[in-house]
Amino acid sequence: MDGKPLILDGGLGTELEVNGLQIDGDPLWSARMLHTDPKAIKDVHYRFLQSGSDVITTATYQASIKGFVKYLGLGPEEAQQLIMSGVQLAKEAVSDFMSQDKVSDRRQPLIAGSVGPYGAFLHDRSEYTGAYEEKMTVEEFKDWHRPQIQCLVKAGVDLVAIETIPCIKEAEALVEVLKEFPGTKAWLSFSCKDSHNISSGKTFSEAVQVACRSSQLVAVGVNCCSPDLVKPLLESAMSHKKADLSWVVYPNNEEGWDPETGGRTEKWTSFAKLSLDWKEQGALWIGGCCFVGPADITELKHVLHV
Repeated sequence: MDGKPLILDGGLGTELEVNGLQIDGDPLWSARMLHTDPKAIKDVHYRFLQSGSDVITTATYQASIKGFVKYLGLGPEEAQQLIMSGVQLAKEAVSDFMSQDKVSDRRQPLIAGSVGPYGAFLHDRSEYTGAYEEKMTVEEFKDWHRPQIQCLVKAGVDLVAIETIPCIKEAEALVEVLKEFPGTKAWLSFSCKDSHNISSGKTFSEAVQVACRSSQLVAVGVNCCSPDLVKPLLESAMSHKKADLSWVVYPNNEEGWDPETGGRTEKWTSFAKLSLDWKEQGALWIGGCCFVGPADITELKHVLHV
């Protein structure tokens, strides 16, 4: 880290849909493409690299051993290999890009292995409520997440992207699982429902304190929320974050459409321009989630001058 923000990629799933692939409503979401159309995933990775992304996130957010067995009919070992293939696709995209990129000062892109919440497997949008938290113990959460993290680490990710976590108990379990892979770094990112609280209703400052217990996390933050929520969320937890822990932020690109006129609201602000506030607040990992495409990442990189 040189003090300049690292630019993440954008919404892999929504970018696949832009290119004509139907994944919305699929219980495996973009992870199904690891099995049916891996080239499409690699192509999206490559386009984000072209746009300026310093970090490429694998298509494993909704991947799990149980999910691949249930919905693809694979055996457990085949399911493990399919998760690992997501890392290989990202590696190939980076290798192809770097062999053709002529910019001498280009950072070596990092590969972040995506780990989504248990609610993503449930496929009931509970990753935005955390409604399942009371039904699960910390040990059950650990048992659920361990196989996927093990596959990603074995396949050689640079770090693990633990993302869209809606509840404290699941975050605590994930921090504990990381200890089983002592050489592994990660970031921990929460889904949030308003300017002070994560999706389960607990405060974001409490969630940040969970992250501060881990020496393996490089960043804590928010994703898959409105960009307007990022600044107040970071402000609400600033005094609880360790100095050596960075912010990671990658919200959705919501343009504030007015349902009555069909146009943008007057309050609409460029996704990239909002990032200047996040940088000022100390965010060193900045990118986008749903509806953020390569063009948005290009603008983001330009605005942040990195």
